[in-house]
Amino acid sequence: MNKAELINAAAEKAGLSKKDTETAINAAIEVISDCLAEGDKVQLVGFGAFEVKSRAERIGRNPKTKESIKIPASKVPVFKPGKALKDIVAK
Repeated sequence: MNKAELINAAAEKAGLSKKDTETAINAAIEVISDCLAEGDKVQLVGFGAFEVKSRAERIGRNPKTKESIKIPASKVPVFKPGKALKDIVAK
């Protein structure tokens, strides 16, 4: 499902217009992104949690040349599904 399909499905389920639903979904994505950029955790009870994890610097290998390269430390967004979501998917 892509973003347009998500908007259509959510609009139909909520009984809202596609334009209003698109505005709401875009705002939710923007708020989650802003919180993660600030280092905050976003927890949606029953769905899951978005947070930022730090990856340490590490040594990798170029598969083509087999040369060792240093991969710098970085921060990455992660999603941890909640129990309710896990139970729905497991059915």
